[in-house]
Amino acid sequence: MALQEEMEDQGNWLFKYRGYLPIVILFVALVVFLFPNFFNIFSFLENINKAILQWIFLSISMFGLLIRIYTVGYTPKNTSGRNVEGQLAETLNTSGIYSTVRHPLYLGNFFMWLGPALLTENFWFIISFCFFYCVYYERIMFSEEQFLRKKFGATYLEWASRTPAFSPKCKNFTKSNLTFSWKKVLKKEKNGLVAVFIIFSLFDFLGKWINQETDYNYSLYQATILSVVIYLVLKILKNNTKLLDEAGR
Repeated sequence: MALQEEMEDQGNWLFKYRGYLPIVILFVALVVFLFPNFFNIFSFLENINKAILQWIFLSISMFGLLIRIYTVGYTPKNTSGRNVEGQLAETLNTSGIYSTVRHPLYLGNFFMWLGPALLTENFWFIISFCFFYCVYYERIMFSEEQFLRKKFGATYLEWASRTPAFSPKCKNFTKSNLTFSWKKVLKKEKNGLVAVFIIFSLFDFLGKWINQETDYNYSLYQATILSVVIYLVLKILKNNTKLLDEAGR
C-alpha cells in the first residue's frame, strides 16, 4: 500500500476512535500527577500557589472549549460534528473561523486537553503530550482533507492554499454566512463542559487525598456540580423535547 493511502487509512481509523485519546492522556496524566517523585517532576511552577495554577490551567481548557463553541455555533447540519462512523460533510466550511484555520475543532481540543497535561507540572510529560497530539491528529487531519479534496475538488484546494491547517491566520477572517446557534452549541458541547470540570476536580481531590492534604478546592467542586446539573438538564431536553432543535443546524 502506498504511503498516502496508508496514512489515509490510519487517519480514518483514528478518526473513528478519536474519542479514546483523551481517556489515555487523562490516565497517564493522572498517574504522573499523583506520583510526581517517581517520575522525577520538573516543577518549574513550584513557587506559585497551587489553587491559582488550577484556575489558570482550567482557563486554558475553557479557552479550548470556547474555540469549539464558536466553531460549532456557526456551522450547518452534518458538518463539524461528533460523527464517529466516518467522514461527513455536506458543505465545505470556508467562512467564520474556517477562514482562519482549517481544523478549528482540533485546535480547541488541543487547549482543552493541554489544561490537564499542565496540571502534572511535569515538563517532559507536557512536551510528550504536545508531540503525541500532533502526530495523532496529523493522521486524522490528513484523512479528512483527502475526503474533502475528493468531494469538493478545486474549491477545497483554493481554500486550503490560503488557510493554515492548525495555526490561525486571523487576517484572513471573513464573517460567517450563518447566525450563531446557541441551540446547537448546547446540544453538542455540553459533554466538553462537564468533562473539563470533572477532570480538574478529580485531579484536585485525588491529589489532596493521597498526600493527606485538607485544602480542597471547594469552589472548583461547586462549579463541577453546577456543570453536572447543566449537563443533565440539557440531556433531558435533548432526549425528551424538541426545544433544542433548529432547522438546518
